[in-house]
Amino acid sequence: MKVEVECRRGPGGWICEAVVGDDPGATRHEVRVSGDDLDRLDQGAVDPTSLVRRSFAFLLAREPRESILRSFELAVIRRYFPEWEAEISAPPGSR
Repeated sequence: MKVEVECRRGPGGWICEAVVGDDPGATRHEVRVSGDDLDRLDQGAVDPTSLVRRSFAFLLAREPRESILRSFELAVIRRYFPEWEAEISAPPGSR
């Protein structure tokens, strides 16, 4: 499913807008990413766009887009899916 992500600097990190789908049922989500989370989960990245996109792919493999929170801190995903952090921060060749 198509996921569009745009991120901008915000207090303490970034605020990302994600749109899931390109149909009338598309959902919109605001995801906040702290600088610490970006450094830990995607070392060397200059912004969290790729990290957020991969996180949505992870979520969509496990639940429908309508079940994803509309506004959340990225790190909250691990509360619902403890394996998320290890999977999302794995080196590209092992994902």
